[in-house]
Amino acid sequence: MSPYVINQLSIFSENRYGKIFEIAKALEEANINIFAFSIAEAEGFGVIRAIVDKPEKAREKLSSMGFMVSFTEVIAVDMRDEPGGLAEAVKVLRDAEINIDYAYAYSGKEKAVLILRVDELEEAILKIQSGGAALVNASHFT
Repeated sequence: MSPYVINQLSIFSENRYGKIFEIAKALEEANINIFAFSIAEAEGFGVIRAIVDKPEKAREKLSSMGFMVSFTEVIAVDMRDEPGGLAEAVKVLRDAEINIDYAYAYSGKEKAVLILRVDELEEAILKIQSGGAALVNASHFT
């Protein structure tokens, strides 16, 4: 497997008061750091996608609490944290006709990182590298 493939947690939960806190508190108690997350809501339930430093431990902890948890392979791309940074980061995938299923990002003072779920993972990695963009090594999140 490529060193750029990251195991993202997908946590399925009822869309009810306090559920996000319950998940966050459980991860805190297990000493698991959350690097990035997104929440999508649909008809009474939510999907929480998260990049954490100990994905296997997080899956075990949350599964033991009754949450349905799975892994999804994603990649992370460094991008400029200024206007045009997102367009520049995804242009190579558009040019290669690789579909982005979903994405979310986080930003710091020096750079931003775009998390991508794509339909052709290995091809996306090759195209991003040959296009001159920097992928974030999965070890960055451990």
